[in-house]
Amino acid sequence: MTLTVQRWYYLFDRFNRWQILADSLRYCQQQKGLELNGYVFMLNHLHLIVTSPDVAGFLRDFKRFTSKKLKENIETHESRVLELFIDESGKYHFWHDTNAPKKIENPAFYLQKLNYIHENPVRKGYVERPEYWRWSSANSSSALVVSFL
Repeated sequence: MTLTVQRWYYLFDRFNRWQILADSLRYCQQQKGLELNGYVFMLNHLHLIVTSPDVAGFLRDFKRFTSKKLKENIETHESRVLELFIDESGKYHFWHDTNAPKKIENPAFYLQKLNYIHENPVRKGYVERPEYWRWSSANSSSALVVSFL
């Protein structure tokens, strides 16, 4: 699945925001039975391959919690940026509603998706090799524990 910031705004690369995402995923791993099978954090979106007893519940809780934490972070460090996440009704809305979920039904499809997300920072020109991107399960010193399928 892919979770994307409203307006595709580049946001995660500063003020410890990638760490907010990682801490929230780690909590879900430890407390909610989430298995993280692959991930990549980009500047304005993240790709996740997960297994969970309740994927919809995980997504709801993850988005709600990270929205709150990211809002606090933005208010502290870049308060003017917060305006970008206020919708027509005046409410704060951080994540896009859609998550582009795909059900992984076989090992070949899993490897295709895992390679695709790992190559994302390379395609964007951020790094030369997937394993060089810190916020990726391709990196052996990954910030999160990953259970490859």
